[in-house]
Amino acid sequence: MSNLTEFKKVADDVKKVKTQPTNEELLTLYGLYKQVLVGDVNTERPTVDPTGKAKWDAWQSRKGMSKDDAMATYITEANGIISKYGM
Repeated sequence: MSNLTEFKKVADDVKKVKTQPTNEELLTLYGLYKQVLVGDVNTERPTVDPTGKAKWDAWQSRKGMSKDDAMATYITEANGIISKYGM
């Protein structure tokens, strides 16, 4: 299975876990996901929305990470969450 195929499958599977992951786990996945799909952050940091700020910060923390590295890390993190919470 290619990394991209595995990435898409795991990204779909992680949405089906039995228990909601922690905010920290979700932000980790969000930052990696955006880094894979978009690359380095390309928007201004939100000023009012606390959720938007947290998501932006999670994405910004991955700045400079290659798409392949972000994808591999996402797959590892998502599989850990799936193992932890079950589907």
